Amino acid sequence: MPEHSRNSRFLALYLVLTRYAAPLVRLHVRRRLRRGKEDPERYREKLGSPSLARPNGALAWMHGVGVGELLALTSLARAMRDEFPGLEILFTSTSRSSAEAIAGNLPEGSRHQFLPMDCPEFVRSFLEHWNPDISVLSERDIWPRLTIETAARDIPLALVNGRMNRASFKSKSKVRSVYSDLYRKFDVIETQNEETARRFALLGAPEQRIRVAGSLKSGGMPLGDFPKARRRLAELLSNRRIWVAASTHEDDEAVVAGAHRKILEERPDAFLAIVPRNVSRSREIARNLENRSISCQILVDGAVPEAIPAQACVVDAYGQLGIWYRLAACAFIGGSTAKIGGHNPYEAARLDCAIFHGPSVENFSSDYRSFHEYKAAKLVRDESELAEAVLGTDHGDLADRAKSVAGRGDDALRKTAERLVRLLAGRPAGHASATGETKEGL
Repeated sequence: MPEHSRNSRFLALYLVLTRYAAPLVRLHVRRRLRRGKEDPERYREKLGSPSLARPNGALAWMHGVGVGELLALTSLARAMRDEFPGLEILFTSTSRSSAEAIAGNLPEGSRHQFLPMDCPEFVRSFLEHWNPDISVLSERDIWPRLTIETAARDIPLALVNGRMNRASFKSKSKVRSVYSDLYRKFDVIETQNEETARRFALLGAPEQRIRVAGSLKSGGMPLGDFPKARRRLAELLSNRRIWVAASTHEDDEAVVAGAHRKILEERPDAFLAIVPRNVSRSREIARNLENRSISCQILVDGAVPEAIPAQACVVDAYGQLGIWYRLAACAFIGGSTAKIGGHNPYEAARLDCAIFHGPSVENFSSDYRSFHEYKAAKLVRDESELAEAVLGTDHGDLADRAKSVAGRGDDALRKTAERLVRLLAGRPAGHASATGETKEGL
């Protein structure tokens, strides 16, 4: 049997199985709810029961798999609204943490819902209720049933900020025709680099629809602010040298804690704010700091305490990073000591923070090359180098150059917004009310 035929059957089998999976999916979601992994007020959104009304007018649906992807889409949404005044935005994501992160960063004219699970009744309920005029997926998340149902309704599909590493490409290549069938349904595929564009083409995406656009994370608006809380924190921490460790993982935090211990020896007034990638680890992080003789407070749910006598804090809430970038003179970007591949440096750059990072930045390799080309970031290999960087006197110059590098991404963001608005505006009249029927025979 030819490989192409065999792989096509995999997709056909998936579509058949998801017809009957709804009872098991409901059970799975409710088990997650009991374990505190779902929002008790909103978990039904994942079962195709929207909790908000659809706004009037044109609606762009934008989906991001993770916190970083979702926040990057907020900048794209603002750019699209500049091109198409009055455009309404629906953001979707899958994790509770992403919903909490975007709550303080929603642009005007937008709202958030959880993505429905990939079963026919949930997907159709979602699409019938929201009836979007364009679907924009970010980076790597693609659900077969949702993709096919959306395309069947003649809703334009765009994949933006695409990134595919060698391991992901190798895995997808094993079922190439599955991805070929799905990628052919996209009207636009924008990638971060040439290598990713080549891999999409090799998987069967039409080459004429692929465009190298760079990273969306390089453009856009600063992270959201909470001015009242920020001003109060600034008062409590006045005359202290504040630095932030952002989006950290366990290995990052070991280096950060060692660096802060060294910093305190020279600057007893120094203050470290750790904003972890996963806030459920907050107590563990605080204990590890205390074990290194660093006094620590946990700031729960974004609340501001009466006083902050400690030498460090752990921020136990999502969506707060914009506050700390505004308060700190410098930032260590996490995921760069841990074998994660690094996290977004542009958020810090746009808020006047000097940027330090570890050696693992594969997720943003070209971006960090640009920062280093303009002497706008520092590589720190261990706790001693990080301590030296935080105690340095060149934070202002580093921050100015980083902000300049970040500003260069605005043009790429605008071009992506223009392309998507053209796709939206070109949708034939009357399709907004069409429901469409899915043809599962592939």
